[in-house]
Amino acid sequence: MIITTQKPDEEIQRMIGDLNKLFLVGCGTCATECKTGGEEEVKSYASKLEKMGKSVTGQIMVESVCDQRLTRLGIKRNSPAVEASDAVLVLSCGTATQTVAELSKKTTIPGCNTQFIGTVERIGRYYERCRACGDCVLFDTGGICPIARCGKSLLNGPCGGQAKGKCEVGGWKNDCAWILIYNKLHDAGRLDLFKKYRPPKDYSLMASAREVIFR
Repeated sequence: MIITTQKPDEEIQRMIGDLNKLFLVGCGTCATECKTGGEEEVKSYASKLEKMGKSVTGQIMVESVCDQRLTRLGIKRNSPAVEASDAVLVLSCGTATQTVAELSKKTTIPGCNTQFIGTVERIGRYYERCRACGDCVLFDTGGICPIARCGKSLLNGPCGGQAKGKCEVGGWKNDCAWILIYNKLHDAGRLDLFKKYRPPKDYSLMASAREVIFR
């Protein structure tokens, strides 16, 4: 899941500036889960804009804004309200904001900051678990990602910066990923994988701009 946090009202107000007519877009998946761009948040921000003296020309909830097919349909169905707006405020991730910008041809305002790809413990507790590095090593590391969960993204560990299973990065609050990996592989009887040397990662696999096209 893509984890987002809503931008401070002051920052959004700065971006809006003298734009007076806004159309709002919310996302029915990740942003809804994070409570940053679901139906309630879209309605709440519409109310905030009206109190600021702005006009809300319309609002839509798209099941998944990063899906161009769904967003294109949503914009088409609301084309008069979109066209009447000075800008579109998107309460979702950066990918969603770019999707709306491309399809609407309007000035587009990001209402959220994209934090990471993570897992959900419960509402309000989100943890980074993936960096989308393009070369997954989870089999070798017992299902624990060292790129996302090690404070130094080490592919071979642990380093000298761990004590009692905690990592020096972040002030000894976080578990050392490599101690977690060791324990997981130990319990599975697969310490041979722990001892395996992993060469430096080919970070060109993360280089922009990536795409995946199935033929």
